[in-house]
Amino acid sequence: MQTWSAPAKLNLFLHIIGQREDGYHLLQSAIQFIDLCDELTFNSRADANIVCKNSNSSISQQEDLCVKAAQLLQNKMAAKSENRQGIDIQVNKKIPLGAGLGGGSSDAATTLLALNQIWDCGFQQQELELMAAQLGADVPVFVRGHASWVEGIGEQLSSITIYETWFVVVFPGVHLNTQQMFADSDLTRNCVPIKIRDFLSMCNKGSSCFADTRNVFEPLARRHPVVERAFQCLGEYAPARLTGSGSALFTSCASKPLAEEIAAGCAKEFTAYITKGLNVSPAISLSEYNQP
Repeated sequence: MQTWSAPAKLNLFLHIIGQREDGYHLLQSAIQFIDLCDELTFNSRADANIVCKNSNSSISQQEDLCVKAAQLLQNKMAAKSENRQGIDIQVNKKIPLGAGLGGGSSDAATTLLALNQIWDCGFQQQELELMAAQLGADVPVFVRGHASWVEGIGEQLSSITIYETWFVVVFPGVHLNTQQMFADSDLTRNCVPIKIRDFLSMCNKGSSCFADTRNVFEPLARRHPVVERAFQCLGEYAPARLTGSGSALFTSCASKPLAEEIAAGCAKEFTAYITKGLNVSPAISLSEYNQP
């Protein structure tokens, strides 16, 4: 039996700088992990079945990205060996669904990393990242396991190092439709590209990573009255920002006591998490290649 962690992520900003002819949006973002983690336990089986039990009963076996990740890796291994291995996966969900925190993507990435080791697959990081891209746009960054600058349609990753500050994450408890938000005519698609060195210089010299950046989905998310109220609530203490396409929002804090104070105030109305920024995923520290 092995237990692995699958961390949540924050988009410190999210810009759209254009759109390809095929309709895909060109992005710029910076992603840092936080220590809010799902826990995945893996047990080997005597047969080749893949069985996943998720503490969130709303996720079916057919929809579970952990199952899809395990099946993908199992099929890749079939080309190497006729010995198909199975696995029991128990997912203890702590990252809320539909929050823009990447919980499902992180679970899938951790499944790839863990089974690559448990099944002795021997796939390298780049190979796993290519598999991860088949499961979802956010999965490769969790396989890479390092805070990243993101460009293209989400597939261009550059590892970065950002000050690991404290965050308060507030979850309004509502789900926003990402596809509808991408299709919304009011979505800003012409942000001026920014340079990675300028962003890192701003963040690592004590300035807020919020300066001169934004999340283009935020105006759309704030149409929802509950999300708007969450912004007002967190905004009473510090500037707030949406992560991903929402609905979770966050603020950075100079200290843990300040984060505790803000979270206590927001917890009167919403679920609030006190978290620490992480440049390296706890999942990557367990993997065999362990590359920064």
